[in-house]
Amino acid sequence: MTEINSFFAELEANSQRLFHLLDRFEHPKILVVGDLALDEFVTGEVERLSREAPVLILRHEKTAQIPGGGANAVYNLAKLGANVQVAGIVGDDPQGDALKRIFVKAGVGIDGIITDPDRATVTKTRISGHARQSVTQQIVRLDRKSDHPPHTDCIAQIANFVKESVSDVDAVVCSDYGDGVCSAAVINATLAHHRNIVDTQTNLSRYLGATVFTPNLPEAEKAVGYSINNETLLQQAGKNLLTLTEAEYILLTRGEEGMSLFSQTGEVHHIPPFNRTDVFDVTGAGDTVVAALTISLCAGATAWEASVLGNLAASIVVRQFGTATTDVEAMKLGLQTILDDPSLLL
Repeated sequence: MTEINSFFAELEANSQRLFHLLDRFEHPKILVVGDLALDEFVTGEVERLSREAPVLILRHEKTAQIPGGGANAVYNLAKLGANVQVAGIVGDDPQGDALKRIFVKAGVGIDGIITDPDRATVTKTRISGHARQSVTQQIVRLDRKSDHPPHTDCIAQIANFVKESVSDVDAVVCSDYGDGVCSAAVINATLAHHRNIVDTQTNLSRYLGATVFTPNLPEAEKAVGYSINNETLLQQAGKNLLTLTEAEYILLTRGEEGMSLFSQTGEVHHIPPFNRTDVFDVTGAGDTVVAALTISLCAGATAWEASVLGNLAASIVVRQFGTATTDVEAMKLGLQTILDDPSLLL
């Protein structure tokens, strides 16, 4: 309780500064490099059990297609007002075409998207159903992806695109889901920028010297090799991750425990969750954190301010079903709501 009260006092003291930063979210130039995916959400109403097998029969209602994986970070950045360029790989298929159409409609530059005809666009199809007057629940997820790595010429094209682009952007985001885009050559090209934010599921040490890493708790535990289940181990993990990555900052996202920001200077900040009770779907929340964090840094935020705004953005999207985004006005409203009612942090 004392820690939360202390945080709220700091939040309140810095509230005008945070609102000022939100006003400066417009038009930073950001390059996102990573593993692109398409999230499909197929929804229907349960009619009956099939006579062919003990499975539900759904009457189709709608299909929604939303950028997923690294593409979700791209989409979040665009919705928050950034001028975004994207570099990644899609297949020569309807899913890849859909992803590019969504980006173009959102104003995202797609010159860095390479088509690999021998690979399917990574697609995650979530089939959900509901009975009358009941909540919609996911029933099954169907994943479509290739088992072989991208062609070397595709990777070379991406690396060259990044090299040519880094001098023209305010920040570079690496969104590494382990699908092969983030090779050594691509990583080296991204690290040439002075402000790079890394969200990777594995092998953090490949990105030595990045500005900020944003691992979640399981990713951090895998990197350090032990369970982070108390305050002492949390502090130790922060130090170990900074040593492993040589990053300026580690922002460890801890689910219902909030976030912890570790710095090479030895500073540690714990940020409580801004939404403990209304969590509906955490899909893509980490990408939202990365997006808001990155734009905040481009707007001149300190690492603490950027982390707070990243936490705020995530607290909004987890209230929505599926892979969701937010915008500046929703973030302003969310921040004011917390300032008006600090009990929301309890």
